[in-house]
Amino acid sequence: MTCWYEGPLAAFDTETTGVDVETDRIVSAAVVVQQGAGTRPRITRWLVNPGVPVPEGATAIHGLTEEHLQRNGRWPAPVMEEIARDLAEQGAAGRPIVVMNAPFDLTILDRELRRHRASSLGRYMEGSPLCVVDPRVLDKHLDRYRKGRRTLTDLCAHYAVELSDAHDAAADAQAALDVVRAVGRRFASRLERLSPAELHSLQAVWHAAQARGLQAWFAKSGTPEAVDPAWPLRPELPAAA
Repeated sequence: MTCWYEGPLAAFDTETTGVDVETDRIVSAAVVVQQGAGTRPRITRWLVNPGVPVPEGATAIHGLTEEHLQRNGRWPAPVMEEIARDLAEQGAAGRPIVVMNAPFDLTILDRELRRHRASSLGRYMEGSPLCVVDPRVLDKHLDRYRKGRRTLTDLCAHYAVELSDAHDAAADAQAALDVVRAVGRRFASRLERLSPAELHSLQAVWHAAQARGLQAWFAKSGTPEAVDPAWPLRPELPAAA
C-alpha cells in the first residue's frame, strides 16, 4: 500500500505585500497538484492587482512591482473565489494540501475572502475540510533538536530538494511538496502508519507546543512579540468596539 507521502498531494503558496495577515494582500498564488511522487504536476497560477501600494521591500523579495501587477494582475475578488474553490476541490478529492507555514498563507487567504467575497475559507471548505501538511511543523517536531533556521530555503537544503526560483509561488509550492515527501521518507517509521487526517490533528497539537516554546523564549529574551498557537488557520480578530 502506498504511503500518503508518496501518493497524491497538492500544495498552495502565496506572495504578498507584507507579513501582516490582517492588513496585507495577496499579489500572486499557486496551487500545484501531483498525483504521485515523480509524476508531472498540474500547476495553476494567479497574478493579482491588490488595489493597494506594493512596498519596495516586498518587491525586493518576490520581484513583482506595483506597475507590473496593475498592468497584468486580475482583480482580487474573482481570484480569491477561484483559489478557494480549487482548494475545496483538493479537499473533496482527498488530497492533503501542503502549505509551508500554513497559518500565514491560509489566514491571509481567509482575510482576502472576507474582504472581497464577504465569505471565509471555512465556508468554502464546509463540504470537504482541509487536510493540511505543514513541512515547517513536521520538521520542527520530528527533528526538534537540530540547530539553525527552518525557512523553506533551509529545509530544501537540509532535505536535498531543489528550489530553483525562491519566492515564486509555484516554485515554492512545488518545493514544499517535495520537502514533505522527503520528510516522509526520512521519518517513515514515525509517519507511515498515520493517515493524513490523523497527521492534521497532530500538527495542530505540535504547532501549539512549538508556539508555547517560542513564546517562552521571547519572554526570556525580553521580546514583546506574541506567538499565535492556532494552526492551520488563525481565528478572526474580534471587531473593534
